[in-house]
Amino acid sequence: MQSLNELFGLSISEAEIFQLAEKVPEPLVGWYRENARVLPWRENPTPYRVWISEVMLQQTRVEAVKPYYHRFLAALPDIPALAAVPEEQLMKLWEGLGYYSRARNLQKAARQMMAEYGGQMPADYNSLLKLSGFGEYTAGAVASIAFGIPVPAVDGNVLRVFSRLLASGSDIMAPAVRKGYRRLLLETMPKDFPGDYNQALMELGATICAPNGPPDCGACPLSSFCRGYAAGNPTAFPVKAPKKERRLEEKTVFVILSPEGVLLRRRPKQGLLAGLWEFPWIEGFLSQPEVSACLEQWGIAAEKFRTLRPAKHIFSHIEWRMNGIAVLCEKILPPEGMTLCRWEDLETDYAVPSAFAAFKKAVLECQEEWK
Repeated sequence: MQSLNELFGLSISEAEIFQLAEKVPEPLVGWYRENARVLPWRENPTPYRVWISEVMLQQTRVEAVKPYYHRFLAALPDIPALAAVPEEQLMKLWEGLGYYSRARNLQKAARQMMAEYGGQMPADYNSLLKLSGFGEYTAGAVASIAFGIPVPAVDGNVLRVFSRLLASGSDIMAPAVRKGYRRLLLETMPKDFPGDYNQALMELGATICAPNGPPDCGACPLSSFCRGYAAGNPTAFPVKAPKKERRLEEKTVFVILSPEGVLLRRRPKQGLLAGLWEFPWIEGFLSQPEVSACLEQWGIAAEKFRTLRPAKHIFSHIEWRMNGIAVLCEKILPPEGMTLCRWEDLETDYAVPSAFAAFKKAVLECQEEWK
């Protein structure tokens, strides 16, 4: 096994790395208990509540999660409710949070728990890892916070804190480096308060040792032994390999309206935004004649047209750039593969992802304009 000092590219010994990591828990957890943000999932941290919050917080800002968390728990307060909810309702509860596979994996895991654990969450790290959607991070967070099991929960915040603490120039996205940090944390975890420790690391990374802008080293409980701070360049860490450029895709989106409702179609069951509802679109930016030809092919007779403001949506690996056109019709006979969604059902029954938020807003604007 490669030593940690070699893996992290450090001149200090592996023993010194462990000694440094062992200094972290006491001042960090003391700071956390004094300064932790008041967040709804930290109140009454039952296994279910911890699990739902940790999944929602992946790739999503804390402030954005709060209303979803309250709404989700009100509708689905426990594992049996989550296991039994119809998929349409589940997707509607998740609408706008993005990364919709997270919601589907929540339900798959809930059904596994119903079948294998009597509707309870197993209080065992290795058993959690076998559930759908439970990787090392989620299993570590739930195990430590809900059950007090001393296992790490290594996310981007934790990697940033430790790479600055050690002044490591190794790429934190490299699998071997991430495993090295997990090993370091596992072997230096406090046994008495692992949940508070993991949350403290995340909190420090989110509020003090933050990713955007310089860290607030003067307020950091670890600055007295932080090697990045001592070197005067904490923002040089962490090191990441450059991301691949996103692929650009151009689309023309049709918002097709009638007095009865708006035309939608369901996305394929596999792939990006699987199974959700969208406004019909065609690849590329279409000219007016091409728009008319497309509508004719769909058998749609337009009464009025209106050009909508362009919109864009950024996924992790793709950027959609979208031109939109609103089409008012006296009556719509839905083409094959499309559905006429009644106005009163759009907000309650159809999960339209945030990629189309600008066009969903345009629906309401056009309703008012064309009354």
